[in-house]
This record gives sequence, C-alpha cells and structure tokens, in this order.
Amino acid sequence: MKIMDFLSKKAIVTDIKSSKKEDVIKELVDALINNTEIEKRSRNRLIEALIARESLGSTAIGQGIAIPHAKCDCVDKLTAAFGLSKKGVDFDSLDGEPAYIFFLLVAPQDSAGPHLKALARISRLLKDKYFRDGLRSCADEKSIIKIISQEDEKKV
Repeated sequence: MKIMDFLSKKAIVTDIKSSKKEDVIKELVDALINNTEIEKRSRNRLIEALIARESLGSTAIGQGIAIPHAKCDCVDKLTAAFGLSKKGVDFDSLDGEPAYIFFLLVAPQDSAGPHLKALARISRLLKDKYFRDGLRSCADEKSIIKIISQEDEKKV
C-alpha cells in the first residue's frame, strides 16, 4: 500500500494556522471537505469521531508526528489529508514534544484492514529522520507530493 493511493493531493495544508489539537483536526477535515473528498454535511460527525478517538489516547506518536485517525460511516473510502505546522502544536505527544507533521486518516466503518495498513505505512515511513526533515522543509504542495511519492517508491 502506498500513501499516494489514499492521500488526497488537494487536501495538503502547508501551513497549519491552528495552535490547538481540536482546531488542527477541524482544519484538516475542512481541507478534505473543500476538496470534495468528504461531504460538508458530514463535517461534525467526522470531527466528533476523530476527537472521540483522541480521547482514548493521543495519536501523536512522538518525533513531531501526529496521525489523527478514525472510522466513520460518513466516508466511503480510505482517505487522508496532510498538514505541516511551522510553529508546532501541543498534541499530547508521547514524548511531550509538539507535533509538526500531521496525517489525518479517515476510513469507512467496516475497513479495519486497510485502515490499519495505512496507519502502519505512514508510521513506518515517518520513522526515517531524513523523510521527516524533508517534509518539514517543504514550502508547497508539489514538493510534499514529490517527497512522499519518492519514499513510496523506495519502500513498498
């Protein structure tokens, strides 16, 4: 499974404005909605599902990374948004550090397999410090897509 198979190329936010966990989630959900990946009427249900998942334990995995994710009957396929924060956001990370790189992942209610494979793929790629640093230095969507695509080709 490749990240570019489910990452919405039009839902990439290169400069997250939000400074709070809940607001980052809303900003990335709005990116998916604005790019017609998700219907506007599903916004609140999806945000509730993502925040409910966060309440079980933070999805910030350390090293500046957060992967907020949830399953919701309001989506019909695995899809993801990507965001970068220049300032960093307190996302209740395991290592206490702010998060700078965000992959927001949403999946249909009945898609446990693809959902878990996508989470594993994202976290495996993000273990690479050079990949993380490369993403953090990106200034636009094209460079983010290029770096993720290159990494996808290397490690399948």
